[in-house]
Amino acid sequence: MRCWRAWPVVVAGALTGCSVVGAPAGGPSPRPGPAVADTVSVRSRPEARRIGVEGGPTRRFREVRGVWVVRTSLSTPEEVRAMVARAEAGGFNTLLVQVRGRGDAYYDSRWEPRGESLGGRVDFDPLDLAIREAHARGMAVHAWVNTHLVWSGPTWPVSPHHMVNTHPEWLSVPRALARELWDVAPEEPRFRESLLRHAAMYRETVEGIFSSPSDPAVQDRVYDVWMDLASRYELDGIHFDYVRFPSGQYDYSRGALDRFRAWVAESLNPARFEELEEAYQAGNPFAFTDALPGPWDDFRRATVTELVQRVYYGVKARRPDLLVSAAVFPDVEDAFGSRFQDWRRWLDEGVVDVVVPMAYTPSSPRFREQVHEAAVSARGRGRVWAGIGAYLNGYDGTLEKIDIARAEGVGGIILFSYDWAATEGSPAGSMPFLERVGRAKFGGR
Repeated sequence: MRCWRAWPVVVAGALTGCSVVGAPAGGPSPRPGPAVADTVSVRSRPEARRIGVEGGPTRRFREVRGVWVVRTSLSTPEEVRAMVARAEAGGFNTLLVQVRGRGDAYYDSRWEPRGESLGGRVDFDPLDLAIREAHARGMAVHAWVNTHLVWSGPTWPVSPHHMVNTHPEWLSVPRALARELWDVAPEEPRFRESLLRHAAMYRETVEGIFSSPSDPAVQDRVYDVWMDLASRYELDGIHFDYVRFPSGQYDYSRGALDRFRAWVAESLNPARFEELEEAYQAGNPFAFTDALPGPWDDFRRATVTELVQRVYYGVKARRPDLLVSAAVFPDVEDAFGSRFQDWRRWLDEGVVDVVVPMAYTPSSPRFREQVHEAAVSARGRGRVWAGIGAYLNGYDGTLEKIDIARAEGVGGIILFSYDWAATEGSPAGSMPFLERVGRAKFGGR
């Protein structure tokens, strides 16, 4: 695979000449951040002590029984404590807590503004509290990090420090807007307003505003967020989400197109390159991408995979015990061809420890097929946790999906989501949904 940003890196004793899995050998980090040495002896270095319960290995369970916890359940200390208590009462042992939802932070971040649902309060750290409450009960906590989905509101973030306000040049552009925004500077109001309007018009298929996966500055930001979490919090794992493109219609930003043009330049016949270059410079943003659809797809997949590689090795250098997982599209071909999320390769290369196929379907045959495909790809029981859409299945359907996942031999199940289970899934006067599921299938941790 051709590299658009080559750093020599030693991996398992071998020098790779074309990779982005670590910082430049002997060189500085892109921006100041915690060094690997800062986490080597946390007890002897008070200033580097990771937040949370000190001591004890990262928690491992024979069967992972988890829930995704959306950031809206982390707004107050009372909500955090109630969340942990309800999960424990259901026999769940793992919490995937959304600490980066939309380019914001539900922890004390060095890089990004606090989430708006926190209401500006700075008197508590939601992630720190979740870790302390959960670890006291023997439960694991994984920081759930949304990678490229950075905003989804009807208006822009209030904080002037949010990345969509400070760095509009980092944002993805859909193909439908590529010509319109070709000569528009990202700093111009028209640029962002066009993106926001497009996301609102297509909210059924596009979750919101995405960052540009091929932008080195975006990759640096995501890397910094992960290293900050890995270095300072006593986590059991960190979890990728939205580590992909929203669809094949992205990213046609001027920056991404320029990077692709440079990426293919060395491999094209000079005459062919000049032909495409002439059209490109004349104002045709699709000159290279339409002429080279295969390399264009390869380039997009490469940018996603290279970030996963870089983050994985950065985490393991700091916390070898920390588990790296990724929520992935369950349909392998859709993930590969339309989202540019090559998660089978990630498993083969060992740059994720676990994948969680989001098999959000009420259809039991379809669920079985998706989980089976992931289990076969993983070639290891503990490397797949089945993601179950409890909100689509209700109580009986969720129990059935748990049975199917177990029959397929996966290492655990993760329900989406705690928030649905605690509200719509638990009508007034009824036994809480999580507790009902736990009594039926878990019998305690």
